[in-house]
Amino acid sequence: MDVKTTIRSIPGWPIEGVVFRDLTTLMQNPQAYGQSCDILYERYKDQDVGKIVGIDARGFVFGAVLAYKLGIGFVPVRKKGKLPWNTIEETYTLEYGEDTLEIHEDAVEKGEKVVIVDDLIATGGTIGATVKLVKKLGADIVECAFVVELPELKGREQIQGCNVFAITEFDGE
Repeated sequence: MDVKTTIRSIPGWPIEGVVFRDLTTLMQNPQAYGQSCDILYERYKDQDVGKIVGIDARGFVFGAVLAYKLGIGFVPVRKKGKLPWNTIEETYTLEYGEDTLEIHEDAVEKGEKVVIVDDLIATGGTIGATVKLVKKLGADIVECAFVVELPELKGREQIQGCNVFAITEFDGE
């Protein structure tokens, strides 16, 4: 199955000029969702990874399954004010606004190998902020993994020096 065909495209949402790639339709399809999770698992099952870092909120959907299948811990990176203990934060710009992400200050250990997971990389603001948070805590990033990449928005430029993996992409579509 081509998981790309299960992703709904919504022109003009949340603002005019943006084509939103809605992965809820992929997640509702058990074959596409399972295949996406399996692809991520196969990629990391033989690598030395200590934790999966998932980005609020759709990164949780894929990252938590990956952490479970790998038998390792899961770390949530959340929007500001959602984590209940001591945090560090990073503010970033996305294609239609600004936001702040937080991570618990004890979520990862110095030198621990992590994979950061989110559903989609667009302009790179969210992943860029997450990479900065993880690096502030001293962890080593094995790779940043996504279900979808939008290459024309050049999100990789926000995380230079990090390996990037995406299951599929929408390029100029």
